[in-house]
Amino acid sequence: MVSGQNLQSACVLILGLASMGSLVAAGPCDLYASGGTPCVAAHSTTRALYSAYMGALYQVKRGSDNATATIDATGPGQVANASAQDLFCAGTACLITIIYDQSGRGNHLSQAPPGGFRGREAGGYDRLANATGAPVTLNGHKAYGVFVSPGTGYRNNAANGTATGDAAEGMYAVLDGTHYNSGCCFDYGNAETNSRDTGNGHMEAIYFGTSRNWGTGAGRGPWIMADLENGLFSGSSAGNNADDPSILYRFVTAVVKGAGNKWAIRGGDAAPSLSSSSSDTLSTFYNGARPAKSGYNPMHKEGAIILGIGGDNSVSGQGTFYEGAMTAGYPSDAVEDSVQADIVAAKYATS
Repeated sequence: MVSGQNLQSACVLILGLASMGSLVAAGPCDLYASGGTPCVAAHSTTRALYSAYMGALYQVKRGSDNATATIDATGPGQVANASAQDLFCAGTACLITIIYDQSGRGNHLSQAPPGGFRGREAGGYDRLANATGAPVTLNGHKAYGVFVSPGTGYRNNAANGTATGDAAEGMYAVLDGTHYNSGCCFDYGNAETNSRDTGNGHMEAIYFGTSRNWGTGAGRGPWIMADLENGLFSGSSAGNNADDPSILYRFVTAVVKGAGNKWAIRGGDAAPSLSSSSSDTLSTFYNGARPAKSGYNPMHKEGAIILGIGGDNSVSGQGTFYEGAMTAGYPSDAVEDSVQADIVAAKYATS
């Protein structure tokens, strides 16, 4: 639980930076750090996740000559320089080849290698995302997300500083709530370092979709669940949790966090201005003990990072990723609520 001093620091940080302008407010990773749970990985193709970050967000490769270009933020704490991508990719197709880690730990995501399942590219590697497949705006500024079709995947099997074993961690992602399927598995988070299923509890990742092979929530989905390996969990077991609702938002904030014999799923509308009946806050869909089944308490997390795929390189899922981060330590609800407020203030929209 965050201390009163840390929560006060988070509030001061939000107010102080907000006075500098809406696009230079405290970023999600500033807020996590203020609560004592700093980001150890921070990925986004749409914006900087720290108020002072102005470096590389992602790399694109164009089809006409295989040349590459790095797409930076337009300034400290700002959105991606989509116009630089448009100029570089004019008249040809581009792929997103690297999603850079903004945390300083070098936990960049690149084309996922083969594992328990093989991808569809040469050598069994997964596909790369079309760089223009997910156009959006943030506060009216154009940007691009990561459009994951089945077979697309990114990974880092040698991540630095991510949680291993039963160590505490948190993670969030902003996703397209209308782009999903029932395949396994559109994930973002902690996974195996050898791209293979090494047993129960060797993963802890956000899942979004309508898979019914393990856990389910209320209604027909899609649901935010946790991929803990050999099960998508919506609650205390890989069964139904009626408190985990179907998600009906265009832009979704998804949260998973875990520590010693406790974990939680939270979620909310990342762009409530697009749905006037929606709340701008996070709700808790599960908060309790680890699954009782063998292997999940304690956990056996390995610390690799995946996007768009399962821990064993299952490549049947689909979805769209805009931003996300992973932390050291178990973030408080209060800190996550401040991150959600920052996401809402970014004003994700479709035009």
